[in-house]
Amino acid sequence: LYIDGPFGSPFEESLNYEVSLCVAGGIGVTPFASILNTLLDDWKPYKLRRLYFIWVCRDIQSFQWFADLLCVLHNKFWQENRPDYVNVQLYLSQTDGIQKIIGEKYEALNSRLFIGRPRWKLLFDEIAKCNRGKTVGVFCCGPNSISKTLHKLSNRYNLYGTRFEYNKESFS
Repeated sequence: LYIDGPFGSPFEESLNYEVSLCVAGGIGVTPFASILNTLLDDWKPYKLRRLYFIWVCRDIQSFQWFADLLCVLHNKFWQENRPDYVNVQLYLSQTDGIQKIIGEKYEALNSRLFIGRPRWKLLFDEIAKCNRGKTVGVFCCGPNSISKTLHKLSNRYNLYGTRFEYNKESFS
Protein backbone atom coordinates (compact mmCIF):
# COMPACT_ATOMS: atom_id res chain seq x y z
CA LEU A 1 0.00 0.00 0.00
CA TYR A 2 1.41 3.39 -1.02
CA ILE A 3 -0.12 6.67 0.13
CA ASP A 4 1.27 9.92 -1.23
CA GLY A 5 0.37 13.40 -0.09
CA PRO A 6 -0.64 15.42 2.95
CA PHE A 7 -3.72 13.50 4.05
CA GLY A 8 -5.52 13.29 7.36
CA SER A 9 -4.74 16.84 8.40
CA PRO A 10 -6.54 20.15 8.10
CA PHE A 11 -3.37 21.35 6.37
CA GLU A 12 -4.15 19.42 3.21
CA GLU A 13 -6.64 22.24 2.61
CA SER A 14 -3.72 24.67 2.19
CA LEU A 15 -3.38 23.37 -1.37
CA ASN A 16 -7.01 24.30 -2.11
CA TYR A 17 -6.54 28.04 -1.56
CA GLU A 18 -5.03 30.30 -4.18
CA VAL A 19 -2.99 31.89 -1.37
CA SER A 20 -1.99 30.17 1.88
CA LEU A 21 -0.12 31.35 4.95
CA CYS A 22 1.47 28.44 6.82
CA VAL A 23 2.93 29.23 10.24
CA ALA A 24 4.97 26.76 12.25
CA GLY A 25 6.26 27.20 15.77
CA GLY A 26 9.14 24.89 16.68
CA ILE A 27 8.25 21.25 16.01
CA GLY A 28 4.94 22.49 14.61
CA VAL A 29 6.72 22.38 11.26
CA THR A 30 6.10 18.62 11.03
CA PRO A 31 2.68 18.74 9.29
CA PHE A 32 4.06 21.17 6.72
CA ALA A 33 6.83 18.82 5.62
CA SER A 34 4.43 16.67 3.60
CA ILE A 35 2.85 19.73 1.98
CA LEU A 36 6.21 21.12 0.91
CA ASN A 37 7.24 17.68 -0.39
CA THR A 38 4.00 17.54 -2.38
CA LEU A 39 4.82 20.89 -3.99
CA LEU A 40 8.31 19.64 -4.72
CA ASP A 41 6.85 16.70 -6.66
CA ASP A 42 4.32 18.74 -8.64
CA TRP A 43 2.54 21.98 -7.78
CA LYS A 44 0.52 22.43 -10.98
CA PRO A 45 -2.55 20.30 -10.18
CA TYR A 46 -3.35 22.39 -7.10
CA LYS A 47 -5.19 25.68 -6.81
CA LEU A 48 -2.34 27.13 -4.71
CA ARG A 49 -0.43 29.91 -6.49
CA ARG A 50 1.31 31.61 -3.56
CA LEU A 51 2.53 30.10 -0.29
CA TYR A 52 3.81 32.14 2.62
CA PHE A 53 5.77 29.81 4.92
CA ILE A 54 6.76 31.21 8.32
CA TRP A 55 8.74 29.15 10.83
CA VAL A 56 9.64 30.42 14.30
CA CYS A 57 12.31 28.47 16.23
CA ARG A 58 14.49 28.97 19.27
CA ASP A 59 17.75 27.61 17.91
CA ILE A 60 19.50 27.32 14.59
CA GLN A 61 19.90 23.52 14.81
CA SER A 62 16.13 23.11 14.43
CA PHE A 63 16.28 24.76 11.02
CA GLN A 64 19.06 22.58 9.69
CA TRP A 65 17.12 19.31 9.32
CA PHE A 66 14.56 21.16 7.20
CA ALA A 67 16.93 23.54 5.41
CA ASP A 68 17.77 21.12 2.60
CA LEU A 69 14.10 20.72 1.64
CA LEU A 70 13.53 24.49 1.71
CA CYS A 71 16.60 25.12 -0.47
CA VAL A 72 15.58 22.46 -3.01
CA LEU A 73 12.05 23.93 -3.13
CA HIS A 74 13.42 27.45 -3.58
CA ASN A 75 15.72 26.33 -6.41
CA LYS A 76 12.94 24.38 -8.13
CA PHE A 77 10.67 27.42 -8.35
CA TRP A 78 13.49 29.67 -9.50
CA GLN A 79 14.30 27.20 -12.30
CA GLU A 80 10.61 27.11 -13.29
CA ASN A 81 10.53 30.92 -13.38
CA ARG A 82 8.16 31.05 -10.37
CA PRO A 83 10.38 32.70 -7.73
CA ASP A 84 7.35 34.21 -5.99
CA TYR A 85 5.48 30.91 -5.55
CA VAL A 86 6.93 30.23 -2.08
CA ASN A 87 7.82 33.04 0.33
CA VAL A 88 9.91 31.57 3.15
CA GLN A 89 10.60 33.49 6.35
CA LEU A 90 12.57 31.88 9.18
CA TYR A 91 12.62 33.54 12.60
CA LEU A 92 15.27 32.67 15.17
CA SER A 93 14.36 33.72 18.71
CA GLN A 94 17.81 32.90 20.19
CA THR A 95 21.00 33.98 18.48
CA ASP A 96 23.43 31.32 19.73
CA GLY A 97 25.16 29.61 16.80
CA ILE A 98 23.58 31.72 14.05
CA GLN A 99 26.75 31.53 11.97
CA LYS A 100 26.23 27.78 11.53
CA ILE A 101 23.48 28.18 8.89
CA ILE A 102 25.34 30.88 7.02
CA GLY A 103 27.20 29.33 4.15
CA GLU A 104 27.08 28.45 0.52
CA LYS A 105 24.94 25.33 1.01
CA TYR A 106 22.05 27.35 2.51
CA GLU A 107 22.58 30.57 0.59
CA ALA A 108 18.92 30.67 -0.49
CA LEU A 109 17.84 30.81 3.17
CA ASN A 110 20.35 33.32 4.49
CA SER A 111 18.33 36.34 3.33
CA ARG A 112 15.15 34.77 4.74
CA LEU A 113 16.53 34.30 8.26
CA PHE A 114 15.46 36.95 10.79
CA ILE A 115 16.34 37.43 14.44
CA GLY A 116 13.46 37.79 16.86
CA ARG A 117 9.78 37.12 16.38
CA PRO A 118 7.56 38.02 13.43
CA ARG A 119 5.63 41.26 13.52
CA TRP A 120 2.34 39.52 12.85
CA LYS A 121 0.18 42.58 12.24
CA LEU A 122 2.60 43.96 9.64
CA LEU A 123 2.82 40.54 8.01
CA PHE A 124 -0.98 40.24 7.73
CA ASP A 125 -1.24 43.80 6.40
CA GLU A 126 1.38 43.07 3.73
CA ILE A 127 -0.31 39.81 2.69
CA ALA A 128 -3.69 41.55 2.54
CA LYS A 129 -2.25 44.35 0.43
CA CYS A 130 -0.57 41.93 -2.02
CA ASN A 131 -3.69 39.75 -2.31
CA ARG A 132 -6.53 42.26 -2.51
CA GLY A 133 -10.01 40.77 -2.50
CA LYS A 134 -8.76 37.17 -2.20
CA THR A 135 -9.32 34.56 0.47
CA VAL A 136 -6.13 33.50 2.22
CA GLY A 137 -6.00 30.21 4.10
CA VAL A 138 -4.14 30.60 7.39
CA PHE A 139 -2.69 27.38 8.81
CA CYS A 140 -0.98 27.22 12.20
CA CYS A 141 0.75 24.51 14.16
CA GLY A 142 2.62 25.65 17.22
CA PRO A 143 2.27 27.24 20.65
CA ASN A 144 -1.10 28.61 21.77
CA SER A 145 0.27 32.15 21.95
CA ILE A 146 1.03 32.18 18.22
CA SER A 147 -2.26 30.45 17.43
CA LYS A 148 -4.34 32.99 19.37
CA THR A 149 -2.57 35.91 17.71
CA LEU A 150 -3.08 34.48 14.21
CA HIS A 151 -6.73 33.66 14.89
CA LYS A 152 -7.36 37.20 16.14
CA LEU A 153 -5.62 38.76 13.12
CA SER A 154 -7.48 36.46 10.73
CA ASN A 155 -10.78 37.82 12.01
CA ARG A 156 -9.66 41.45 11.86
CA TYR A 157 -10.97 43.82 9.21
CA ASN A 158 -8.46 45.05 6.60
CA LEU A 159 -8.68 47.83 4.04
CA TYR A 160 -7.99 45.57 1.06
CA GLY A 161 -11.01 43.27 1.13
CA THR A 162 -8.81 40.26 1.82
CA ARG A 163 -10.41 37.46 3.83
CA PHE A 164 -8.33 35.27 6.11
CA GLU A 165 -9.69 31.82 7.01
CA TYR A 166 -7.99 30.37 10.10
CA ASN A 167 -7.14 26.66 10.54
CA LYS A 168 -5.21 25.06 13.40
CA GLU A 169 -3.58 21.78 14.29
CA SER A 170 -1.98 20.99 17.60
CA PHE A 171 0.00 18.14 19.08
CA SER A 172 -1.60 18.41 22.54
